[in-house]
This record gives sequence, C-alpha cells and structure tokens, in this order.
Amino acid sequence: MSLVSVPAELAVESRCALGEGPQWHAASGRLTWCDILGRRLHWLEVASGATGHHELDRMVSLAAPCEDGGLLLVGKDRLSRLDPAGGLEVPLCDFEADNPRTRSNDARVDRHGSLWLSSMGKGAEPGAGRLYRLHRGELVTLRTGLTIPNALCFSPGGEFAWFTDTPTGVVMRWALDRNGWPVGDPVPWADFSATPGNPDGAVVDAEGHLWLALWGAGQVVRLDHDGRVVAEVRLPVSQPSCPAFAGADLERLYITTAREGLSAEALAAEPLAGALFVAETGVTGLAEPPLRLA
Repeated sequence: MSLVSVPAELAVESRCALGEGPQWHAASGRLTWCDILGRRLHWLEVASGATGHHELDRMVSLAAPCEDGGLLLVGKDRLSRLDPAGGLEVPLCDFEADNPRTRSNDARVDRHGSLWLSSMGKGAEPGAGRLYRLHRGELVTLRTGLTIPNALCFSPGGEFAWFTDTPTGVVMRWALDRNGWPVGDPVPWADFSATPGNPDGAVVDAEGHLWLALWGAGQVVRLDHDGRVVAEVRLPVSQPSCPAFAGADLERLYITTAREGLSAEALAAEPLAGALFVAETGVTGLAEPPLRLA
C-alpha cells in the first residue's frame, strides 16, 4: 500500500516561539492555539479568516471550551476560567504552584468531558513531568517521572488513551475503564525511536486513526489501528508541535509549529517557523466533548 502524502499550507503567520494546544471551539467557530513561551492565546475564525490574540500573564498551553461556557486555561502554576469576550480570568485551582521548575504542556479533553493534562520541566529536566486528569473539578495524578509528556488523545469509544514521553520516541496506549480511568500499565504501541523526528502532539480522527506531529521531521503522520504509518502531511518547517481538526464539519487539519531552539541560519531557511498551517487530508475529525467541571 502506497503512502498518502499531502502538503500543508500557511493558515496564519503567527510567528509563535512555541505554538501548542490547537483546539476547535464549535460554538464560536474559532480555533485557538497558544504560544507558550510568547504568553499569547491566538484565535482564528475559520469561516471568515479573521484572527486575533489575547496577551497572557504566564505560560499557557491550552484553552479548552467548558460545558457551561467560557474557556479553561491550562497554565503554569494554575488552571483558570477565561471569559474570552470580556477578558476576565478567574482562578480555578493550583497546578504545581509549589514547583517553580515546571510548566504545563500537552492537554486534551477525553470522551467523558474530563481533562488530561501534563507538566514538564522548563528546561525539559528528565523526570520532572507528570500526567494528570481533571475529573469533575478534582485534579488526580496519573503518572510521575516523565520528561516531556505529549500526544494525549483518546479512541472514539473511550476504550484507550494514547500518550508519549517525547524523548523515548515511543507512543504508548493505555486501556481505560467505563469511567475513563486508566487500567493497568500503558503498553508500547508505535515506536519512532529509530526514525527522524520525535513524537509530539496528536489528535484522533473520525475513523479512530491517530495523527501525530513529528518534531524535527517536518511531518504529521497518520497511524492506523495497529500503529502503522498510512499517510503524512508535509510541512515547510521542521518543528510541528500539535494537530487539530477544525471547521464546521471538522474537515481541515490545522497544525501548530515552533521557532524555539532554531539557529539564525535555520530561521533564515524556515521563515514560516512558528506559523499555523492547514492541510486537506480527505478525512474528518472526531468531535471532542466540552470540559465538564462538575
């Protein structure tokens, strides 16, 4: 079977130092994404093409739509509620507020409306990261001793979660119970340790296949149910960080990228590094439930 390969095109020249957390907000028709290091929350009205951003007072990695309206910001030292219209931010709970070495990283809402979220060392210190689940307002630790937790996503029926610790190069699959809690230990599912690029953010499509950004390789790959690469999106930049489906029918795949760590020479060769890209993949995304806090 030949590999399906499609190009990505520029969507927004956002010049993010570290673009992350693309998230579709169906009610507003907006895609949001974060520049973690630049401390900005960007948005794109997909239908009109209008763009904008909010300045933030700290590093934030995701803005998830809540069931009762507004956004939940996943950020360094706390989780908070944001009213995007008025800009009012209200703290919800601490998030590793007692550890100045860490910040938030990858996060995604599961099939039960609960939020899985992770932390990592600001300098990617080995073992400094953790994986959590925010379930009905309670923050529960799921795993410790991680370095760069990424690729959080969930099967359509909620039977499995996926995640990776990026430096290992291995995507893990974790069985879940009927309430979305992990069962046993995660098992290796797809190994990229011997290939170019490191696994970063991921999202699942309507067919239950996983789209995975390969940081350093300039690709987002589609993995079938057995973890085999069956399609790819090619980008003109080397550091894609996370994909997300957006649009009225979830028909487009948007991809955040980063400028972080690139030399002056590399940036000259990749002038669009840090931009938001979009690809027509021929498949549709899986609608994600809004976050339930109670």
